[in-house]
Amino acid sequence: MRVNEDTVLRGHRVLLVPYEPHHVPRYHEWMKSEELQKLTASEPLTLEQEYDMQRSWREDNDKCTFIILDRERWDQGRPEDQCMVGDVNLFMVDPENPSLAEIEIMIAEPTFRGRGFGEESARLMLYYGATTLGTSTFQAKIGQENVTSVRLFNRLHFEEVSYSSVFQEMTLHWMVTETERQWLLDSVHVTVESYREMEQNREVNAHD
Repeated sequence: MRVNEDTVLRGHRVLLVPYEPHHVPRYHEWMKSEELQKLTASEPLTLEQEYDMQRSWREDNDKCTFIILDRERWDQGRPEDQCMVGDVNLFMVDPENPSLAEIEIMIAEPTFRGRGFGEESARLMLYYGATTLGTSTFQAKIGQENVTSVRLFNRLHFEEVSYSSVFQEMTLHWMVTETERQWLLDSVHVTVESYREMEQNREVNAHD
């Protein structure tokens, strides 16, 4: 989705940045993990296929993705690929109507799990979807055994609406009522910035 190609969402712990070609090698290494393949219901791809997937995420109107960076490492001046910890995505159920979107989040780096990175990234993505994309209902599909994710989305006010015994998967929804919108705005700390300007400023500072 091109709407977020120059967007950075800056929170307390994380930076959400658009998925760029220079992120692909690190992402490809992540997705060699059988654990992540299972959790994300993904098949292993070649590096070339991963680049094709990145282009699809950029071009297609039914997908919106951000790479999650560790803000502390970024602010320390580390290379961007060393700051990557995961990604967060929205899939538009109907590309012509962004009111319903499925959210997915992956903290790929094990040392960053259980530290609040996933929850803050999810809150930032909900904020972006509700305020910029026009999403009014978010859904999450979670395997029954993934207790950590179920608890995360329950904290974000998602409620179970259905369960598939075939796939052992539950579907949860969160509707952006006025009350819930205000709760989200009160609970999220975010600054919206330009990705190009952020990178240019880093290059300038690196040469000072």
